[in-house]
Amino acid sequence: MTYLMVLGGLVLLFIGGEALVRGSVSVARKLNISELVIGLTLVGFGTSVPELVTSLRAIDQNAVGIAVGNVVGSNIANVLLVLGVAAMIRPILTNPRALARDGLIMLAVTALLCALIWFDLFSRPVGIALLGALFVYLTYSFVADQRRDNEAAVMHVAEGEAVEARYGLFLGLVIAVAGLVGVVFGARLLVDGGVVIARDFGISETIIGLTIVAIGTSLPELVTSVVAAYRGKSDVALGNIIGSNIFNVLGILGVTAVVHPFSVRGDISAEAMSQGHHASIISFEDIGALILSVFLLMLFAITGKQIARWEGVVLLLAYALYFGLLFDLVPVPGILPHA
Repeated sequence: MTYLMVLGGLVLLFIGGEALVRGSVSVARKLNISELVIGLTLVGFGTSVPELVTSLRAIDQNAVGIAVGNVVGSNIANVLLVLGVAAMIRPILTNPRALARDGLIMLAVTALLCALIWFDLFSRPVGIALLGALFVYLTYSFVADQRRDNEAAVMHVAEGEAVEARYGLFLGLVIAVAGLVGVVFGARLLVDGGVVIARDFGISETIIGLTIVAIGTSLPELVTSVVAAYRGKSDVALGNIIGSNIFNVLGILGVTAVVHPFSVRGDISAEAMSQGHHASIISFEDIGALILSVFLLMLFAITGKQIARWEGVVLLLAYALYFGLLFDLVPVPGILPHA
């Protein structure tokens, strides 16, 4: 029954997330909102709604590991898994100038996330500051993208145009609301089922958040990227992933901290503390995987002006290695901490 809950949650998150994005975009187009605004806000935010609702549900259930692991794991999966799959389908052409602004912001936001975890800074004022930073980023991006020669604007417009949704105002609104309901119920099933599995098998809730939950909430990005790659617009996937990773940190953790301040040192087991893992429920390995993912993304995107198929293979292998380390399937040399 528990596995059916998790599977049902994943399905509802996927279908609901897709419906929410397409319905919202359809409504926006009927209201004559530009493709630039749609790509800059609705697409990035819409594909991050599953992460948001899931993290809020997890915090409500006092499953901090799932809430934070969901965001960290989703950002890792977005790069290593989603972009890896998209690049294997079709090499992703990149424009270093277009990526300069958003790419650097993603690097800064990733560094900020590492600092927040390290110093355990998830209070309500910090949440408000994160949301303020998101507002500043969106405002600055919108103003900067008004320039005709801005290549980042071209990327954001392409993100909006990649979503095929022209249902009309009323139908689009119905689809969006139905999608949101699906995401809410899917998050409830996924989190509740994930907590039960963690307790039954003695697995940390954080690992469940970093893996099953993170992959489930990244399904909208995966589908969007795969479809874009098949249609020869795989460069849209890159912009979508960067925007989603920024939203995940500033928006999701911001809202979560405002609604329910939490601590990443609050649900450590006695066994974990005895083994030296008392610093944080997010381990050095998790932080290392997060940093490695954004490093590889920027390295591959800037050099050669494309993410080639072999680079997509590297990303997927890195994700497989990370999975193996999480579940102790890969032997770790004793010289490493906590090996």
